[in-house]
Amino acid sequence: MKKTLLALTALSLAAPATAQRYDLEPGAHDPIAWDFVEGISTEVGPRLAGTPDEARGRAWAMEWLRANGFANVVEEPFMHDTWVRGEETARIVSPYPQPIVLTALGRSGSTGEGGLIAEVVRFDDMAELEAAPAGSLAGKIAFIDHAMRATMDGSHYGYFGQARRRGPAIAASKGAAGVVIRSIGSDTDRLPHTGGTGWDEGQEPIPAAALSNPDADNLTRMLERGQPVTLEMTLTPRFVGMTPSGNVTGEIVGRDPSLPPVLLACHLDSWDLGTGALDDGVGCAVAAAAARRVAEAGRPLRTIRVLFAGSEETGLYGSTAYSEAHADEPIAAGIESDTGMGLIWEMSSNFTDTNPDLYQRMLRAVDGYGVGPSTDVAAGGADLNVVRDQGGAIIELQQDISDYFGIHHTANDTLDKVDPAILAQNVAVWAALVNVLANEAGPIKPAE
Repeated sequence: MKKTLLALTALSLAAPATAQRYDLEPGAHDPIAWDFVEGISTEVGPRLAGTPDEARGRAWAMEWLRANGFANVVEEPFMHDTWVRGEETARIVSPYPQPIVLTALGRSGSTGEGGLIAEVVRFDDMAELEAAPAGSLAGKIAFIDHAMRATMDGSHYGYFGQARRRGPAIAASKGAAGVVIRSIGSDTDRLPHTGGTGWDEGQEPIPAAALSNPDADNLTRMLERGQPVTLEMTLTPRFVGMTPSGNVTGEIVGRDPSLPPVLLACHLDSWDLGTGALDDGVGCAVAAAAARRVAEAGRPLRTIRVLFAGSEETGLYGSTAYSEAHADEPIAAGIESDTGMGLIWEMSSNFTDTNPDLYQRMLRAVDGYGVGPSTDVAAGGADLNVVRDQGGAIIELQQDISDYFGIHHTANDTLDKVDPAILAQNVAVWAALVNVLANEAGPIKPAE
C-alpha cells in the first residue's frame, strides 16, 4: 500500500538514508500547512506593506504561531514609506479606440485625477530604451515590450524583470511623461502583473503601469500598422508617508539554546491584487509546518526560528531591518520559501564543497522525495539578508516554477491555485532537511 506524504515525512525524520521514492498522491495533505495558507488567505487576504491589512496579517500570524506550539513569538516593528493603489484605467484614444487593461506598478507616480493622454513610443527591450537620446521621450509614454517566457527554474524573471525594476526610472530620465511595460509574467490571461519599481535619488516618480500580456500584444500590433498611437491612462496611487510595518518570529526551542539557530524565512506581506496565497502565504505555511513536523519527531538540538518578514514586496525592508537588529546574533543556517507552488526537485548550498559530509546527509534525507543535487552555489532568497550579512550557511531548494510566473503578482494569486499534494511534498522535503540541520552539533558555517 502506498504511503501518504505525512507518513513519508515521519519516515524521513526517523531514517532519512532509507527513505523511499513515491508517486505523488492526489490525496496527500499536510493539515498544518493547509491551515496556515487557507486561514491567512481567507481571514486576512491581501497584505500590502505598511497598511492596516499587513498589520492584521502580523496579528493573525502571531496568534497562529502561539496556537501551534511556537515559543518566543515576537513582533519587531519598523517604519515603512508606504504607497497605496488608487484608480487605474486606460484606453487607446487613436487610431483604434478601445479600452486596455493595466495596473500600476508599486511606487508609481500619479497622473492626477485628469489622467494622462500621450503618444506611445515602443522599445523592444531595455537596451533600446537606454540608447534613446536624452529628452527624446518628452511628453510621451514609453512602452517596454520584451516578453518573458516560462522556464522550470524561473530564470527569465531576473533578466526580464529589469523592465519593471529599472525601466520607469530610465524612461523618466529621457523625459517620458509616463511608462507602460509588458507584464513580467508568462501567462496569456488578461490580468496585468504588478510589482515594485524604483526611482533614482531625487527623481520624481512618473506614472508607471504594467499591461496585461494580451493588451501588450494588441498595442504592438497597432504600432506595427505605422500610425501614431495615443494612449490615455489614469493612475491615482499615492504615497501616504511613514507607517508601521514589522517582522514576526517564533521558535521551536532546541535542547541547547546556546547553539545558533536554524532560520526558516518567508515574507508575510503581499501585493494587493490577489490574496497572497502563493506569494508568499505558501512559503510561510511550509516554513512553519516543517518546524512543527521536526518538533513532533522529538525536540531538536538547535532552535528552529521562523521569520515572517514584512515589506518584502516593496523593497526587502523587513529583511534589511531584521539583519540590522540581529547583526550580533549568529544564525547557523538559513533557508527560504518564496517561489510559490511547485514540486521541489533540486537542492544547493554554499557549503557543498567545504562541508561535503553535511551536504550529503541532507541530500540523503531528501532523496526519497525526488530531490537531487545541484552544482550551483546557493545565495539565498530575499529574506535571508541576516545570513548573507553574517557569511553564514545557506541552502536553496529549487521548485518547478513553470507555472508560477503566470500567477505571480496578479489578481489570480488566490487559494485555489494551491495544490494540497504539492504543498505536502514541500513540507516533507523541508522537514527532512531541517531535521538534519537542527540536529547538527558541528559548525554549519561554510569555510571562509
